[in-house]
Amino acid sequence: MVFNGIISLILLVPPEDAESLGILFCEKIMKAGQSDKGDKRMSTRIKLLSNLFHGLPETSPVRYTVYLAMLRLAGQADMLQMIPTELDQVKTWIAQWGINIQKKQNLYRVLHEVLLEAKQSKQATKVMIELLGTYTEDNASQARDDAHRCIVTCLNDPDTYLMDHLLTLKPVKFLEGESIHNLLTIFVSGKLSQYQQFYKNNTDFVKSLGLSDDQNMRKMRLLTFMQMAENRKEISYATIIDEMQLGDEDVEDFVIEVLRTKAVRAKIDQMQKKVIIFSTTHRTFSKQQWQLLRQYLSQWKSNLHMVESNLQSLSTLQSQTPQA
Repeated sequence: MVFNGIISLILLVPPEDAESLGILFCEKIMKAGQSDKGDKRMSTRIKLLSNLFHGLPETSPVRYTVYLAMLRLAGQADMLQMIPTELDQVKTWIAQWGINIQKKQNLYRVLHEVLLEAKQSKQATKVMIELLGTYTEDNASQARDDAHRCIVTCLNDPDTYLMDHLLTLKPVKFLEGESIHNLLTIFVSGKLSQYQQFYKNNTDFVKSLGLSDDQNMRKMRLLTFMQMAENRKEISYATIIDEMQLGDEDVEDFVIEVLRTKAVRAKIDQMQKKVIIFSTTHRTFSKQQWQLLRQYLSQWKSNLHMVESNLQSLSTLQSQTPQA
């Protein structure tokens, strides 16, 4: 009740004085009681910050300070579900607050960290990519750590396979020639054998990133298979054994694992010892893929016009046929 009373007073303070009071209030709430997950008052403290956040005008820049405190507190308490973390919502708020680029980048960093801690790697990756998008060619060199962290997050996520879009980000381009960029390039367009050679030459570096070689091998096998399936209608067991460096008994389990990702649509022909490919997701979506997509859409459009023309002809024919 006392804290809510203080919140009511802060909301009455002129805007020019509200920021310093908001910062002080957030500091007190953050320090109140224990900060570990066992603190029973954690949810109450988060709710108090939420009351202040939603009580402030939508355009108030003080909301930035309060939201950061909410993120950090919820991250400590493993209660991230108590506050909104959807990227689209956060971007809307940032636009309303009118904060500078440094504060925007700081918010994205904190949001990325708490999402990673909460094991929400897919959403954390989206936030990090949004963060890298805030840099320009003039200050891309300042994003070195962020770009490095983004690449590691994507490589470490077992459900992230397509990473060609990272190579177009200016901060990532700034890393060209470095080991981390070379590793990313292998995951974007390289083969399993290329990764194995890289790991052999840079074992300590890969381990320093906190990446698992076994997980990297699993992902590279899948990516290599996807690339093989792009221009083939069928792949023999022998080819899979050779390219994926698997034993005879592991082929079908591997293909089943690939199908579970839904990156490739195929079926196993056990009698002929081959995999029949129906469709696959392209590892890279370059100008060639856009042109192919345009070709398919043009053909689809032409077919629709032909169907429409045939239906009109049929309708005209029926209307001209005398009724018995």
